[in-house]
Amino acid sequence: MTTITGWMMKEPQKPFEKESFEAPVLKEGEVLVEVAGCGVCHTDISFSYLGVKTRKEPPLVLGHEISGKVVEIAGGADASLQGKNVLVPAVLPCGVCSMCRNDRRRICTAQIMPGNDCHGGFATHVVVPAKFICPIPDEVLKSHELWELSIVSDAVTTPFQAVKCSRLNAGDLAICIGVGGIGVHGVQVAKGAGAKVIALDVDDQKLEVARQAGADEVINIKGLSGKEIKGKVKAVGKSLGAPKALWKIFETSGTRSGQQTAFGLMGFGATLAIVGFTMDKVEVRLSNLMAFDAEMFGIWGCDPVLYPECLDWLAKGKIQVKPYVEKHSLDEINEVFEAAHHGKLQRRAVLVP
Repeated sequence: MTTITGWMMKEPQKPFEKESFEAPVLKEGEVLVEVAGCGVCHTDISFSYLGVKTRKEPPLVLGHEISGKVVEIAGGADASLQGKNVLVPAVLPCGVCSMCRNDRRRICTAQIMPGNDCHGGFATHVVVPAKFICPIPDEVLKSHELWELSIVSDAVTTPFQAVKCSRLNAGDLAICIGVGGIGVHGVQVAKGAGAKVIALDVDDQKLEVARQAGADEVINIKGLSGKEIKGKVKAVGKSLGAPKALWKIFETSGTRSGQQTAFGLMGFGATLAIVGFTMDKVEVRLSNLMAFDAEMFGIWGCDPVLYPECLDWLAKGKIQVKPYVEKHSLDEINEVFEAAHHGKLQRRAVLVP
């Protein structure tokens, strides 16, 4: 039996506690992954600090941005996965329910999210269903360390899914609101798809990073009214030669103000993707959707079938992860979470056992 050492959330708003326990006997179709790295996501902060409940009651090992190596396979799992370097999708669908059969795998009725439905990746090993595990091509590993790729499981693939769902085309105007750990990758994906990209944030340092990531223009919206923000976006869009309508708007800040800004930017034929999460409520006039013949949708992770394409973008250099991650020992988890909670990290932290 393999011994797993992980950091447990015993109860919210309390420090994580290090524990060792025997890995469970694998069930049909499961694999045991030796964790190379696990990214710290805002969702983890929401579980540990902001009152969002996990589906499995604590004590629980959090963490859903996982890369690693398959070290054990149960019957019913693809035997070729043995010894492979893999990404563990943040949301693992069953593949057979009505949602999965209708290509809505992201909201599978029997989905497994590590660090939510079961023990996650802030540990030496994690047990997960094998069905949608994504092997990492050697071409990607030539230019990336395995731990770095952990953030692809959510921070990169989630905005990748959002851009796909928005039907963004080359030449469209993409507006990315909140360019932190997820938004900076949204900038890269939109730019890689050929859009004119404007990044909005209240932090000049993040905006400069977004510019380096490919944003054509950036706007610091701190203290600006909704009308002022829309006026600036229109002016910048015009200077870029972007369309006056059919804007693609991606809200990745996960804040009330960010969501209000995003809704306020909707115009004729606009598409708004809500990618960031907040417990806060936002008051909006839904009739704007009707008046502008606009649409709005939410994104719950990425369909695992898109992971290989996203990794291909990495192999071709259309998406970068190295400039946006920083490595920390898993034993530093409490210090890293505290820093992340207070917005003191400039890069996405990856915890490495």
